[in-house]
Amino acid sequence: MDAATLGAVGTIAVGLAAAIGALVGKRGENRAAQSGAVLGGYSTLVDNLQEERDKAKQSLAENELRLAAAYAELAGERTAKAELLAQITELTAENVRLHARIAELGGTPL
Repeated sequence: MDAATLGAVGTIAVGLAAAIGALVGKRGENRAAQSGAVLGGYSTLVDNLQEERDKAKQSLAENELRLAAAYAELAGERTAKAELLAQITELTAENVRLHARIAELGGTPL
């Protein structure tokens, strides 16, 4: 083989080595890009879940406040009802007493 042939074979070998290096490099770059996409997607998913969790916590806190207010209102209404029932009992007893007094005095109760 003469020098020109050896030079051409050498150039072809270097070209093939460069092409193989480029392919290997591109595969690594693709892997890195995919890995970055996966990590980016995971990060976005975690952020979305944290936002959803925070919204659910806020909603729960609001509902608990509304529930406490409803219980307080219910307790107030029960107290008012108990007071009204006590008044009804007093007035009923007063009516019975007055009917008896009218009958005692010789009148006719209604």
